[in-house]
Parts: sequence; structure tokens; C-alpha cells
Amino acid sequence: MSDSLRELQQVFAAHLRDPRLSAPAGIANARMQVYRDLYFNNIKSLLSGNFPVIARTLGEPRWQQLVRAFCRDHRPRTPLFPEFGQEFIAYLDQCPAAPAAPWLLELAHYEWIELALKISDESLPAHDPHGDLLAGSPVCSPFCRALAYQWPVHRIGPEYQPDQLPLQPTLLLARRAADGSIVFSELSPMLYRLLERLEQLPQLSGLEQVQQLAIEAGTMADADFLDNAAAMLQQLRDKGCLLGSVGVAPVRQAPL
Repeated sequence: MSDSLRELQQVFAAHLRDPRLSAPAGIANARMQVYRDLYFNNIKSLLSGNFPVIARTLGEPRWQQLVRAFCRDHRPRTPLFPEFGQEFIAYLDQCPAAPAAPWLLELAHYEWIELALKISDESLPAHDPHGDLLAGSPVCSPFCRALAYQWPVHRIGPEYQPDQLPLQPTLLLARRAADGSIVFSELSPMLYRLLERLEQLPQLSGLEQVQQLAIEAGTMADADFLDNAAAMLQQLRDKGCLLGSVGVAPVRQAPL
């Protein structure tokens, strides 16, 4: 590629990202406008599809301004459309929090999780689907996420845009259901911490997990606590968040 062609491409691309910069010489403005509109509208459409709540909540003028700033100031590292949402999140993470929308980064992550789980093709880890969740090590589904946010992201929208941090964090469970839909639900602090421990310390048995959980909570791992913990683990398996367990040979019934 000649230096002159490379320079032309660089000027052309820079002008599309930021129309305030000079357009390549010798190209009619009407023709450049076609390219400018195609570039910006495609990026805007893609981001609006990934972040519809943000687009509606900010409103057209603010959303268009944010997309324009993203085009101008961020250099995506991926050519893949499904990964473009992560580029937008990376951009927001580098920006100072907007006083009018201090929850913007967290809301973007919350919206992106839905797409990430929907298109994920991770392989299921080895597990016994009927394994004992207390005696064995519970195996988490790759299609489940325990989420913690400072802002109530699941409630934010055009009619609710908080400007004061709540006293308590928002704890949510995101999971892919059997039909492929993404389901969100609120978590108690205890259940959130259990899921967090299961992700961080997969080598521990379920019993070891709940015993440590009791210590963290400042309570005794007595029979009632263990019964409740076993019920929580089973609830997670019923929802598909736990696939089963590993580490304990399944008990087989002797033939009659």
C-alpha cells in the first residue's frame, strides 16, 4: 500500500469518526455525507440494540451525543459485532461519571450481561447432575451470573433516574433458562455470597462452603443452618445455576 493511499484512508476514517476534522480533499461534501451517515447510523443502531434501556432513558439528543463521543474517542479492538457492547462498556469505564447519569456504567454492564449469556457457547464442565451438593463440590453453570451493583440498575429507566446512591447494593442473579431466555431475579446477601464463594473456590465441598459461610455471617453452622443451606443449594440446582457436583462417586442401588 502506498503512503498516499494509507494517508487518504487515515484522513477518511478520522473524518468519519469525528466530522469536525477535515475530509479528504477532492471528495464532494454530499458524497462524504453519505459515508458519514452510514458510519454513524450503523454504530448507533448497533449500540441501541445492545443498550435499549440506556437509549430510551437518556433520550435521543443525549444518546446521540454519547454515541458521537464514543465514535470520536474510542478505538475498538474487535471487528465482531457481538463483542461491540464490551467496547462501549470499556469506553464508559474510562470516562468520568456523568453527574446526570452516575449509574450509566453499571446500567451498561447490566444490559450487556443479557446478550453475553444469550450468545455464550461455553462448554459445560464435567459434573454429576444428581451428585450430592453438600458432600461433593457444587459445579456452577457457565450460563449464570451473580451480579452486584451500587445502583438499582434493574429499576432504572425513563421514569426513574436516581441521583443518590442507595444505602444497600443491588444483588441480582442472571441466568439462561432452558428455553434460551435470560431471567433476572433479586438475591439475598447470603445467597449472593454463596454463589460468589462457589465461583471463587470451586474445589471446596458444599458442606465446607456453607460452614465457611456461617463463619462469615457470625453464626453457628448448626442443623437448622445446614438444612437452610442445603435448601439454597437445591434451589440453585432447580434453577439451573448449579449443574450438579463432582468429587463424590454416585451411590448406586444394589440390584434386587
